[in-house]
Amino acid sequence: MYFKVSMRTNPETGVYGGYYRLVESYRNQFDRVCHHTILNAGYLDELDTDQLNLIQKILTAKVNNPGKPLFELPYTDDPMVIFYVDKFFNRMVAEKRIDVVLEKQEKRPSKNGKDLQVIDINSIRNKDVREIGAEWLSYQAMGQLHITSFLADQGWGEDDIKLAQSHIISRAVYPASELETTRWIKENSSVCELTGYGIEKITKDQLYRISKKLYREKEALEQHLSVRTNELFDIEDKIMLYDLTNTYFEGRKQGSQLAKYGRSKEKRSDAKLVVLALVVNPEGFIKYSSILEGNMADSMTLEGMINKLRIKTSSSAKKALVVIDAGIATEENLKMIKAKGYDYLCVSRSSLKNYHLEAGATTVTVTDNKKQKIELCRVKSDRNTDYYLKVESGSKELKERSMNEQFRTRFEAGLQKIAGSLAKKGGVKQEDKVYERIGRLKQKYPSISRYFDIEVELQDDAAVKHKSKGKGAVKEQKKIAVSIKWAIKEGVDINARSGVYFIRTSVEANKEDMVWQFYNTIREIEATFRVLKTDLDLRPIYHHKDENTMAHLHLGLLAYWLVNTVRHQLKKEGITSGWREIVRTMNTQKAVTTLAQNNHEEVIMIRRCSEPNQQVRRLYDALKYKYAPFVKKKSVVHKSELNYCQFIEQQEFRSD
Repeated sequence: MYFKVSMRTNPETGVYGGYYRLVESYRNQFDRVCHHTILNAGYLDELDTDQLNLIQKILTAKVNNPGKPLFELPYTDDPMVIFYVDKFFNRMVAEKRIDVVLEKQEKRPSKNGKDLQVIDINSIRNKDVREIGAEWLSYQAMGQLHITSFLADQGWGEDDIKLAQSHIISRAVYPASELETTRWIKENSSVCELTGYGIEKITKDQLYRISKKLYREKEALEQHLSVRTNELFDIEDKIMLYDLTNTYFEGRKQGSQLAKYGRSKEKRSDAKLVVLALVVNPEGFIKYSSILEGNMADSMTLEGMINKLRIKTSSSAKKALVVIDAGIATEENLKMIKAKGYDYLCVSRSSLKNYHLEAGATTVTVTDNKKQKIELCRVKSDRNTDYYLKVESGSKELKERSMNEQFRTRFEAGLQKIAGSLAKKGGVKQEDKVYERIGRLKQKYPSISRYFDIEVELQDDAAVKHKSKGKGAVKEQKKIAVSIKWAIKEGVDINARSGVYFIRTSVEANKEDMVWQFYNTIREIEATFRVLKTDLDLRPIYHHKDENTMAHLHLGLLAYWLVNTVRHQLKKEGITSGWREIVRTMNTQKAVTTLAQNNHEEVIMIRRCSEPNQQVRRLYDALKYKYAPFVKKKSVVHKSELNYCQFIEQQEFRSD
């Protein structure tokens, strides 16, 4: 501080002299020196230059060092200097021109913990409003899985661990491309505030890099998560579910070893595919995963997965039951499963014809998840000694009858179209062409065509007598179709087996409903694929390189671990909401920075999480998670420094 003088006439004395102001200088945000008047001292004609210099020196020392004892301040015995120092200092305190009193109060906070400030209400505003609820939920789930400590044990650096956390949580909450994820993190999300990774360092290239680095840890990380979830939720791997799905690529994928044309489950026969094979337990946790070529047949993939299954599960899995779909359950695969020391359970690939009721067997009635009745009965087959369970479902019968009727109508309409062509001029009549059309129709409707007898009446084609070849002439008589007749085979009922199928297992079971319960666990792997494809956006794939494709799929699987960890715990509490609904609910909780200016020309910035609403609290309580990552973050800066203050990036994550 220093005295600044301006010449003016004293209104009391009429004497032209110096009017003094106590001034403070500072640099603004543009690095420009500015002056701020602390106190209007008035006319000080009775003081000389040395006294004025000493007064401003002592005042500056007292303001900057309020806690120091008097003898450490500049000393003087001049009574005029002492008088004006006390006068000006008391005025500055009384008029609240300095922060001496405020600082003393901050050192001795009030007993009730209140932090009282005088602020300008009109200056209050909010900024940096970001989503934090779903991110905080996923962050706590990641803490349960000990992913951070695993990566640290693998020798990962702190920055890469934080980046990996940010990317996995982002894929769970907002599945998108790396470019779109970068925008979302920078503009919408508080994920970097939770993980502590510098938001300014987030780029799509960094996200690509960390995805590929995570994929290199796939085997060990998958085993860690498998064992960790078993320990966390007290799970024994007694039942294993195995199935495959595929997802398609956008683009030609030239030179790719993974992308192949195959049978697409999304009916995208125009696009190349990649196959994802999973072993899942009934709780929905992945035991092992594999990424395969798109043209891989379902039945050819099982042995490789079974060979790797035991080392990927906990030691309790000594005699696990492998549940598979009918498409995988070939006789060779069932023998292989048995030889590897596992039991199997599947739907019989072919319907039993020669079977009889087991001695003493009774029909047991159960209900499915839609409360529809299903009848179960043990039967014996002459083929083998496996346990067969005959399942009769009324709702399935109605569905299959409707499908059969629809297929029959379409098949007969196709035959009628072929027959109609025989009577038209220029229609297809040649014998080979007619049989070709019938064959294609049978190929289109194989489940219904086997029940029909089709008879084609032929006659010689008078228009074609011979065909010349070289020097000689070879007579070639062709035939044409003149009519087509069809009818359902005698003694055949198209709907005889509607609603009936057989469950086959190597387990010796005494209760029909127990086998039915085991079989219904396969619904869990269907739910897993549904979450991966729909909620976590694994389809389609836009990556050009195979390594990026595998990293993309693996990242989705890691995000699924977070999703299933949350949903598994919520299901135990009776909450069965889908993941997208959970994210929507959690996104109502935001992180907000509130700014207000106090009476000391300072801006108070407070970073807080909004209070969770009733639905969000319900989820937190069911999971036994904390409501917020931090209680409050506070910063006070001079208003001239506000534009330079990057509040969020300067704060470190702290859990209070």
